[in-house]
Amino acid sequence: MKTLSLVGLLLALVGPVFGENVSPAMQARIDIRVMEIKAWAADPVIVQAVAAHNLKPPADHVALTDAAWKALPATSPLVLSFTQNPAGVFLKSKQAVWASEAFVSDAKGTKVAFLAKPTHWTHAGNPKHDEPMAGKVWQGKIELDQSSGQNQIQVAVPVLDAAQKPIGSLVVGIAVEQGE
Repeated sequence: MKTLSLVGLLLALVGPVFGENVSPAMQARIDIRVMEIKAWAADPVIVQAVAAHNLKPPADHVALTDAAWKALPATSPLVLSFTQNPAGVFLKSKQAVWASEAFVSDAKGTKVAFLAKPTHWTHAGNPKHDEPMAGKVWQGKIELDQSSGQNQIQVAVPVLDAAQKPIGSLVVGIAVEQGE
């Protein structure tokens, strides 16, 4: 019985580091960040960029695959264009110490803008894109992010048009400290 209690205590202490649990205090901080992220997603710069990308994605975006995306260096002109377009510049202007990554996707899940090159070109078929496209906020588990190298919790919110219909998603990694 004593061993079982010790194991339970250890799991309770390390659980949040491995994404199994989020403490109420951490969730309260995340909820505050989600409100900020929703405001970013509602900004006209983001909404217009997603709407335009949905209407007519650039030709070099249409044929891009995850494999081709992964092969592109972070310094390629195509990759850099996502950080230098108006939506990318907007994300940079909003970036805070707690935001380990941010990327905006169109209705099909392909990238419109980001802070730094994300691991995947598309997130279609994944809850981080599909739930916001259903009008919901999505929250992941604490994990080590491949692209930022930080422990984070990703949250995703819908980008809404004037009629409040989801037209894209905004995913932001909220950096967390181990044991937080």
